[in-house]
Amino acid sequence: MSLERDRLGFDPAALDAYLKAQVGGLVGAPRLTPIAGGQSNPTYFVDYDDRALVLRKQPAGNLLPSAHAVDREYRIIRALAQTDVPVPPALASCADRDIIGTPFYVMEKVEGRVFHDCTLPGVAPGERRAMYGAMARTLAAFHNVDVAAVGLSDFGKPGNYFARQIGRWTRQWALSKTREDAHIDHLVAWLPAHLPTDDTTSLVHGDYRIGNLMFHPTKPEVVAVLDWELSTLGHPLADLAHCAMAWVSRPDEYGGIAGLDLEDLGIPELRDVVAQYDAVARHGQALTDFHMAFALFRWAVIFEGIAARAKAGNANSANAGDTGRLAAAFAARAAALTEG
Repeated sequence: MSLERDRLGFDPAALDAYLKAQVGGLVGAPRLTPIAGGQSNPTYFVDYDDRALVLRKQPAGNLLPSAHAVDREYRIIRALAQTDVPVPPALASCADRDIIGTPFYVMEKVEGRVFHDCTLPGVAPGERRAMYGAMARTLAAFHNVDVAAVGLSDFGKPGNYFARQIGRWTRQWALSKTREDAHIDHLVAWLPAHLPTDDTTSLVHGDYRIGNLMFHPTKPEVVAVLDWELSTLGHPLADLAHCAMAWVSRPDEYGGIAGLDLEDLGIPELRDVVAQYDAVARHGQALTDFHMAFALFRWAVIFEGIAARAKAGNANSANAGDTGRLAAAFAARAAALTEG
């Protein structure tokens, strides 16, 4: 058991006792397998003889007060269970650090396919088209959720989302920039001056994309939306624009699909995906160049932060320096959208 404790960083026997008391109906000893993929919240398969679970926990060590809020993930997954948004069944949340050293939650394991490549390798072109359509409709269904009805009215600050986000990412740029960038300077001035007149508020996922969806094992249907760490209240078109980044970035730019033969692959054009989203979404607002410029600006600042951490020698990713070069490219692309 000490070997398992060393491998996992916590005592599986303590977790086993907690789960059998809180979840119940679990037979045998748990078999824990870390899930690779770079999640900021460590994630594990927890397999019993009769049941398969998934555990997500905070990382060990000192954390910022609002970082890695697994309790918020659990709360939104549990709330969405009463809607038609596909989420894994949430089973238990634990704030007691004496169990495995950090807060954690447990959910039912959902069987399906997760693709970290936007081209959906191994899938037939017709199925790819249907899967992208399912992605769009699922996002719209999520944005249609009545936050008050599911008890999430206090899940974030309502209204003024883009103004607050632009301010946040502008401050982040000032803290992390490794160079001057005229395009960023332009966006810092242009975005606040061109805020949309609507102030729609909905739940937002924060990182909605193909890689955070689980599809049915054999059908082109979304069976679970994953990774809710950044979820809050915000503007729905921020989510849609974030999802659209795949179409405006190349395969060597964080795995985009720009420049690929989409027709041959069976991947719909962005306008077709947006149309499927619009057909289901009830807020009635249209995706514009502002939303796309904001999404590109946000990514430019994120990439610059990666570059800054690489320069300081403490970035997590081995290719952080290479990823950081994308900041200038995304900033230029965002600035180009403001010239119309």
